[in-house]
Amino acid sequence: QVQPVESGGGLVQAGGSLRLSCAASRRTFITDYMGWFRQAPGKEREFVAACTWRGGNTNYADSVKGRFTCSRDNAKNTVNLQMNSLNPEDSAVYYCATYESGNIYYYTSYKYWGQGTQVTVSS
Repeated sequence: QVQPVESGGGLVQAGGSLRLSCAASRRTFITDYMGWFRQAPGKEREFVAACTWRGGNTNYADSVKGRFTCSRDNAKNTVNLQMNSLNPEDSAVYYCATYESGNIYYYTSYKYWGQGTQVTVSS
């Protein structure tokens, strides 16, 4: 299994929280970074967050700073995305991916992608 696997999506009311998890095997690792992206219908895939397996480095899109937290659980080989204060604009399919090279904010810099998990925030 090379592709990471996301879980934890669902339906939540505005102001609520969800926690996404991304499970990856050692074969999935290319570099130390794992990224989260999202794509809403009719929109391009956009960067959400990235964090390192060894910890210490995190990056966030301006739209989620202060609300989302990217973290890793090395014992479980998972990278998590805690999403708080959700609003309807956060509704999208969320993907995790393994960073390969280039700008971490660009989806073209990532190689292996999960199948995505749907997040829907109702108003």
